[in-house]
Amino acid sequence: MKKLQDTVVAIIGLGLIGGSYAKALKAQKVKRVIGSDRNHIVSLMAKDEGYVDELADDKPELLREADVIVCCMYPSAFVPFVKANRQYFKPDVLLTDVMGIKGSIPDQVDALLGPDMDFVPTHPMAGREGKGYSQSTSQIFQGANFILIKRANNKPEHEEWLRNMAYELGCARVVELTVQEHDSIIAYTSDLPHVLAVSLINSDSMQENTKYFVAGSFRDATRVADINATLWSDLFLLNKGPVIGEINKMEQQLERWKNALQQDDREELVTMMDQAKKKRRDMFYGKNLR
Repeated sequence: MKKLQDTVVAIIGLGLIGGSYAKALKAQKVKRVIGSDRNHIVSLMAKDEGYVDELADDKPELLREADVIVCCMYPSAFVPFVKANRQYFKPDVLLTDVMGIKGSIPDQVDALLGPDMDFVPTHPMAGREGKGYSQSTSQIFQGANFILIKRANNKPEHEEWLRNMAYELGCARVVELTVQEHDSIIAYTSDLPHVLAVSLINSDSMQENTKYFVAGSFRDATRVADINATLWSDLFLLNKGPVIGEINKMEQQLERWKNALQQDDREELVTMMDQAKKKRRDMFYGKNLR
């Protein structure tokens, strides 16, 4: 594989993550960026701002020049895109994605690709409130975790290229997981927090004057309720088994709280909160600081 600076990259979908990829790759002086978005105005904006060199919106044959294609689209659009455009891919192209859930999609894509084409799934754990190209930034990858999905049929040189790219874009670490491990963990660390944030905002307790009583805890807990509903509907349904499992576990925790309160069990309340405090400090600061 070529160095990042000698590589032609195509980015399909110039929303929050795709636009951020374009900006970050340009900052690293990648050789060329070919861009495409279903909204041609977004594509033109990215080109006018200098983050995209050429547009493949109406010229999919430009994809033949891409060494790497980064697909930043909704999961439901990914397989149809590959099916419609595979004839334009380089024979040895490296195809990757940014999807928050993988499911059976990698196997579906593999079945469409030529013998020397390689799809290496990835998931940059980067994001911010809002959606769309206007929210994209080259800094979004700074300090982020980059998930690389390990699959037996992928080329080691392609995995290595993606690792190097992640670090060059500013990611703090690259974590390697199987598809099943990824989807199971994401159900807890990403899907469930979004379910809880949306549920908090949609609670009957949310009234017109609630905004006057909001401080840091409520603001932090509901930040991700500013959600791309179309995208997240795809993600929840693709991962519904693990997500339902995490909702069941959360219900058990809420039942524990309800029982402790009904029984005036101060000791149980203290135990639950101390347990959570220690676990969170271990996660972010290490076991030596509690």
